[in-house]
Amino acid sequence: MAFVPPQAGYDRAITVFSPDGRLFQVNYAREAVKRGATAVGVKWKEGVVLAVEKRITSKLIEPSSYEKIFQIDDHIAAAPSGIIADARVLVDRARLEAQVYRLTYGEPVPLTVLVKKICDLKQAHTQYGGVRPFGAALLMAGVNDKPELYETDPSGAYFEWKAVAIGSGRNTAMAIFEEHYTDDIDMEGAIKLAIMALAKTLEEPSPESIEVAYITMEDKRWKKLGKEELAKYLDEILEEVKEEEVEEKEEDYSELDSNY
Repeated sequence: MAFVPPQAGYDRAITVFSPDGRLFQVNYAREAVKRGATAVGVKWKEGVVLAVEKRITSKLIEPSSYEKIFQIDDHIAAAPSGIIADARVLVDRARLEAQVYRLTYGEPVPLTVLVKKICDLKQAHTQYGGVRPFGAALLMAGVNDKPELYETDPSGAYFEWKAVAIGSGRNTAMAIFEEHYTDDIDMEGAIKLAIMALAKTLEEPSPESIEVAYITMEDKRWKKLGKEELAKYLDEILEEVKEEEVEEKEEDYSELDSNY
């Protein structure tokens, strides 16, 4: 008789809880996000910036065709991590909901309303048989009467953040945010912090492997950083990182000298 793991009966159906109160399929969907490309978001008083890792798996892929920050409406964008095909379905649904709201009420959809609708859809896919959870998390950011930044979980839960990261580099990026983020950060500082956090998660950061977009309260339209702008930020950040490493080494040497 074949050995059957204790959890086998609980991870085959989305509607069955394990004895310790878990839905294994939701946990597996979260694992897909943890293995996905890193995406980060940073909010300041007058806007929001999103930065995403672009995993170019072949030199034959045209980098410009590989979009990772999706515009939902003029004032809202999303950055995914996990199974991109799942994320695309969620993005398309968000675009549809934004259009319906605009046609119905004659004004842009509030980000909180849109986030709740997407998370209601995600939650429904954890409750009924014959479906599976979406293996994707989204960072949804935008401006209405103020800048907002949300993380949506495969379970359907959502959280508002000042600065957040999802994907395989989450822990590294969040540690950088914890250390460097301040409530009085400005636009330049927020963009630089987002790129720095993302660059720290990559082996060889380059303008081709990073995509960055931002929006401000002033114009309420998303703008993407060009290659030249991105290269300039990266050069500044990498130079600062080198200087920090040199300072740390000098401190280590001085401590060793004082011990002798």
